[in-house]
Amino acid sequence: VQLQASGGGLVQAGGSLRLSCAASGRTLSSYAMGWFRQAPGKERVVVAQISRSGGTTYYADSVKGRFTISRDVVKNTVYLQMNSLKPEDTAVYYCAAKGPLSLQYDYWGQGTQVTVSS
Repeated sequence: VQLQASGGGLVQAGGSLRLSCAASGRTLSSYAMGWFRQAPGKERVVVAQISRSGGTTYYADSVKGRFTISRDVVKNTVYLQMNSLKPEDTAVYYCAAKGPLSLQYDYWGQGTQVTVSS
């Protein structure tokens, strides 16, 4: 499966962005999906995850209550709605897919830059 992340940009603190992760090659309903981010000089960390069915989600404490992960089966796309953005949310955001038998994420998008100004 090929993943294409988009939607990043420059936004002021308190603003919102919606990231999209469009898939091609296979249907995303076969995969658990995740959004990760990597800030300059830091390791890549998980931000949010959603199960194959969409019924279970996970959020990092730092984004809980502000970010929402969702998936659209028809559009074969996963979204990350980001509200109340903070400067510390500045990072490159990546989407990733994990197959049903995988213990780790197998497929990664190219990343999209999110910059939050204070």
